[in-house]
Amino acid sequence: MTPVESAGDRHTQLLRGALDMCMLALLAKEPAHGYELVRRLDAAGLDAGGYGTVYPLLTRMRRLGLVVDETQESPTGPRRKVYAVTPAGHQRLAAWREQWQRFVTTVNATLAGGDHE
Repeated sequence: MTPVESAGDRHTQLLRGALDMCMLALLAKEPAHGYELVRRLDAAGLDAGGYGTVYPLLTRMRRLGLVVDETQESPTGPRRKVYAVTPAGHQRLAAWREQWQRFVTTVNATLAGGDHE
């Protein structure tokens, strides 16, 4: 028997599966440094867990060739890395969007108790 899951636990599990997709989508709109990306995620209502979650994902996406980073001057402090989506990242994001739409359609149909095409 498993313990009852809290709403926060479910949110965390769902976010874990979609965070890289959401980060890539935000960066596709406009390149950003890590702090700005955390702020955008929070503003979108995606409590991403802060820098300890975002920076490892940015590093992973960079290793996969989905984003590149460029060190830029900061108007208010030290130089910082600004992340931008690569052409491969745009292709991956398009594929993820399609997968996400199919997934959401399937889940919604299942929750509604109906069939889907």
